[in-house]
Amino acid sequence: MIDSIFSFLNSCDNFLWGYVNLSLIIMLGSYFTIKSRFYQIRKFPYVIKTFFGMLKKDSGGGERGIRPIHAFFAAVGGCIGIGNVVVICEAVKLGGPGAVFWIWVTAFLGCLLKYAEIYLGYIYRIPNNKGSYDGGPMYFLQKAFNSRIIPMIFSALLCIYGIEIVMFSVMADTVSVNWHLDHITVVFVLLVLVMGASFGGIKRAGQICSAIIPVFIILFVSMALWVIGKNYAVLPDVFRTIFVSAFTGHAAVGGFIGSTVFLTMGKGMARGCYTGDIGVGYVSVIHSESSNQCPKKQASMAVFSIVLDTFVVCTMSLLLILVTGVWQEPVSTSLLVQKALSAYFPYMNIFMPFFLVMLGYSTIISFFCVGQKCAEFLSPRYGRIVYFLYALVAFPLFTFVNIEQALIVMSISGALLLIINVSGIFKLRKEIEF
Repeated sequence: MIDSIFSFLNSCDNFLWGYVNLSLIIMLGSYFTIKSRFYQIRKFPYVIKTFFGMLKKDSGGGERGIRPIHAFFAAVGGCIGIGNVVVICEAVKLGGPGAVFWIWVTAFLGCLLKYAEIYLGYIYRIPNNKGSYDGGPMYFLQKAFNSRIIPMIFSALLCIYGIEIVMFSVMADTVSVNWHLDHITVVFVLLVLVMGASFGGIKRAGQICSAIIPVFIILFVSMALWVIGKNYAVLPDVFRTIFVSAFTGHAAVGGFIGSTVFLTMGKGMARGCYTGDIGVGYVSVIHSESSNQCPKKQASMAVFSIVLDTFVVCTMSLLLILVTGVWQEPVSTSLLVQKALSAYFPYMNIFMPFFLVMLGYSTIISFFCVGQKCAEFLSPRYGRIVYFLYALVAFPLFTFVNIEQALIVMSISGALLLIINVSGIFKLRKEIEF
């Protein structure tokens, strides 16, 4: 019965990402790219300048809201996570090397969808009684559809998406298996850590992520470049395979069962959206709390976050498993990067869980804070309490479920969020300035 349900959900997931969302991302992403005269490229120096400006304590800030840089890192903490090391590899495992190309396409076009949702979240945000702001898709969707029902549906879906069951499951499994610890004890400790951090809201999440993310990026990228450098001779063949199989699919080889063009595109775009949080509205909720009074400046950080997330960390992970050939081996998705690194670095069974805990923790607390805000939007009085109870059940429960099944739940939730969010962005497209 369970297998039949997940088989049906998998078919729905393939249809939504392979046809519906693929079309939405390409069409609206292309529209904003043309409208903005290739903002991603043309304004990239401005984006970098804005980021370093935000590192200054009072850059663009006001008395209300959180520091702009903390909002940025809280949002990036949700993007740069276990998805960049584990989930992204599933795209290649199921769709072949060509999925990498579609991940890049999704990131290039999708960063302007993120820009749009942050911008709209800003101009429709409202002050709250906590000295900050409430904003995000649930507020600009009310304007777009002149309805409160659609924003409530969106908020309910984002509540589901905000309980990052995939990350929590991978963290628990990795720590318990590699460090030989009792699984239930690990789950309990992780649950306490997540709940404890969530009481500080997005401000606390931003402070934690700003300490974790830079350290991870430096360590992981350095190790990945070392391995890729050791295998530089195969890089031309790897890139050739990526671009060719992006438009032809990939035949069965080794432990890979083969893929069609649509499967390659669908898996690449689905996982690209998932790891980059493109179109799901999560970043809009977080950035809306920034004290920055200029929506263009804060929205420009969408481009920089995608560069770090997809073009740096995800690309390093994908090249690692491609140049070493482990993507063809019958190895669990969660262990692909670990196996690729372990051939060149000792004690990866110790360090990899450390990496994943760092990433997973930052992602989970960022998403959880967004989920809380959505729950409070649904019910200002009881939403937060109900959401905590839901998290206490969902987090432990999905650690005993196959990771692919947990990922399907997240993927379908993300697909539906994207459809609603992008529809609202399209209706308000004339209000967005670049």
